[in-house]
Amino acid sequence: MAQQEDVFKKIISHCKEYGFVFPSSEIYDGLGAVYDYGQNGVMMKNNIKDYWWKSMVLLHDNIVGIDSCIFMHPTIWKASGHVDAFNDPLIDNRDSKKRYRADVLIEDQLAKYDEKINKEVAKAAKRFGDAFDEAQFRATNARVLENQEKRDALHARFAKALNDNNLEELKQIILDEEIVCPISGTRNWTDVRQFNLMFATEMGASADAAMKVYLRPETAQGIFVNYLNVQKTGNMKIPFGIAQIGKAFRNEIVARQFIFRMREFEQMEMQFFVKPGTELDWFAKWKETRMAWHQNLGFGAENYRFHDHDKLAHYANAATDVEFKMPFGFKEVEGIHSRTNFDLSQHEKYSGKSIKYFDPETNESYVPYVIETSIGVDRMFLSVMCHSYEEEKLENGETRVVLHLPAALAPTKLCVMPLVKKNGLPEKAKEIMDELKFHFNVSYDEKGSIGKRYRKQDAVGTPYCVTVDFESLEDNCVTLRDRDTMEQQRVKISDLCALIEDKVSITSLLKNLK
Repeated sequence: MAQQEDVFKKIISHCKEYGFVFPSSEIYDGLGAVYDYGQNGVMMKNNIKDYWWKSMVLLHDNIVGIDSCIFMHPTIWKASGHVDAFNDPLIDNRDSKKRYRADVLIEDQLAKYDEKINKEVAKAAKRFGDAFDEAQFRATNARVLENQEKRDALHARFAKALNDNNLEELKQIILDEEIVCPISGTRNWTDVRQFNLMFATEMGASADAAMKVYLRPETAQGIFVNYLNVQKTGNMKIPFGIAQIGKAFRNEIVARQFIFRMREFEQMEMQFFVKPGTELDWFAKWKETRMAWHQNLGFGAENYRFHDHDKLAHYANAATDVEFKMPFGFKEVEGIHSRTNFDLSQHEKYSGKSIKYFDPETNESYVPYVIETSIGVDRMFLSVMCHSYEEEKLENGETRVVLHLPAALAPTKLCVMPLVKKNGLPEKAKEIMDELKFHFNVSYDEKGSIGKRYRKQDAVGTPYCVTVDFESLEDNCVTLRDRDTMEQQRVKISDLCALIEDKVSITSLLKNLK
């Protein structure tokens, strides 16, 4: 675990050093849990958004997009339940003065039981080799069974406390499990209490007339209040979906793990409107579709899993998370929820306006049910970085740091390099760059030795490099180098675009999705 934490620290450092992510307001000592994307980070982030948007809106003829405002009428948040129920259960340690989410402390304890079990399994697998029967070992080993029993008992108790909203029981679990503060190492805990996560501000020209408004904590409500506008103007028939990418804001007290949990973040959400009674079938279909989207990046199916919710939100009748294996464990990158007709019914009730859908096939009016897929852009960005980062030992004994980014997500697709800064080579290199920049993002580098330039491009994840040498002036060929294999081949300048474009485009990713 410690080794993985070291890797994570290196990834954070790498993000800053190579222009991916900077601490916000850094010259003023930063602002907690707020980050800015640098020149490479913003390109990669835009590519992730492009991949998501096109997979939703281009590949589905019944999904369209909108862009709703961050500020919305305050009654929207009353209707959605956020004013009264958008809370986290928090607990303080009196000695360290640090504040924690009680549910996260207990989830970490569950993960410790899992870790103990997995260690026993790994030890036995090493001892028995090919003859090892993992299922039998898990079912019969005394230490595994003991830890599994403790885990199951804790899980059942935790799930009940969450569903009952029993704050006293959450504290009692923390005491009974002897969970200590990671900073002070003590168990001197306060009571658990609820804390609302919405940022509030005022809108209006004068203090007397000012109206309290909120920075939106999710983008979904902007879709719900526009659903009928979209349905009517687009003549949409159920089932149909509305997609949106936008900023959301949560006053996270326990913001941690770099860009994994931030106070200002970006969401990619799609709300899919369906006929009541069909929602669980659509929930299953969207689970499958979204998992295929993630696995299409080639990070390996073993690094993903579904995690069904122990406690369903007040609006849901089914909910699961797509979790990705980060250096700090399996963590949620996307939520898929069957939200029933809760949101639309609430907005109908609070606004006093009918937002029912008239179904021409059955001649009936009803409030549609909704399947939501909601993915954090920043968490997605982090999962890509974590999986791509490698300190690779080379045959000559050297180590290179390389980002094996999927080519379609890489900030720069090709770096053009003149072998030396003279004799017409820079001019030839820039000529190639000017030709290719209309097709994909190209950079130019002439500083330092060619080997150092390759290493720099490896570190920012550039999939291909082209070296222009003296022969290029005569035969119009260049050396094309592959980031991952480091193999080099001589190719015609006129063939470069055709060779590279398909491999680095978002289209190449989309074509793999069924």
